[in-house]
Amino acid sequence: QVQLVESGGGLVQAGDSLRLSCAASGRSISGSAMGWFRQTPGKARDFVAAIAWHTSNALYTNSVEGRFTISRDDAKNTVFLQMNSLKPEDTGIYYCAAAPNVAKLVAGTSIDAWGQGTQVTVSS
Repeated sequence: QVQLVESGGGLVQAGDSLRLSCAASGRSISGSAMGWFRQTPGKARDFVAAIAWHTSNALYTNSVEGRFTISRDDAKNTVFLQMNSLKPEDTGIYYCAAAPNVAKLVAGTSIDAWGQGTQVTVSS
C-alpha cells in the first residue's frame, strides 16, 4: 500500500506561482498513474492533472491547461505540480492520488491512494 504526503501549499496573490510536491512511501510509484485533484467547500473533488508512468504523458483539466505542469521523479518517488499564473478560482485543497492508469485516475473511480491534502489559497 502506498502512502502519499502533499506539501507546498500556501497563501499567494493572483499571478504568483506555487510548486506542490507529493512524496510517496510504502512502495514505488513506478507502474502507477499519478495525479492531482482539487476540492473546495461543499463541492466534489475535481480532477486537475494526471501523468502516466512509463510515457509521462500528461493530461489537464481545461481551466489549468497552459498554466500548470505535472511531473514525476520515480527515482525520488515524488510527483510535482508546478502552478503558474495562479487565479483566485484555483483556491482549494489539493490532493495527490495514485491509480492503475490515467483513465481510472481521471474518473476517480479506482484510486489506490489519496494524500491528506494541502491548502492553496489565491487572493485577488
